Amino acid sequence: MEVRAAQRQANIQLPYVKRAGGVPLRDALSRRASNRNFDRSALDLQTIADLLWAGFGVNRLDDGGRTAPSARNWREIEIYVALADAAYRYDPLLNRLDFVVDGDIRALTGVQDFVGEPPLNLIYVADYAKMEGTSEAQRDVFAAADAACIAQNVYLFCAAEGLATVVRALIDRS
Repeated sequence: MEVRAAQRQANIQLPYVKRAGGVPLRDALSRRASNRNFDRSALDLQTIADLLWAGFGVNRLDDGGRTAPSARNWREIEIYVALADAAYRYDPLLNRLDFVVDGDIRALTGVQDFVGEPPLNLIYVADYAKMEGTSEAQRDVFAAADAACIAQNVYLFCAAEGLATVVRALIDRS
């Protein structure tokens, strides 16, 4: 199932995540690479659900633990998903995409020419309000490290699934 226009301006309940299967970790590590040659075809909801879960989904229901570590368990990183028709915030606890804005904002997610081409862009945003008891400089470091762990999980998922991915830091921060 692809995200269709009728689903815009509404939250999207993602399908149950496929937690088993895939390629062995060492195979995924061997295939892991940055790749800017994107297939422009829309991703189905199952692939989106699995990708987001791999990145920072809940893998331990007893304590809400995540697939990527988070400094001091702040879980300050929010993942926004820019699709061709709208942008959403990933809610890992409910396994849901919460509607944020209508329209295609993919080209606004970076300054390189290719940023509007992928069928999906992930935007990692740190909520510093969740990072109590530390300086702003330390928040920058912790948030960057946490986002990097999430990005590496996304890279490994994409390597295992034969999807192109690349981390980008060249953005218009304003």
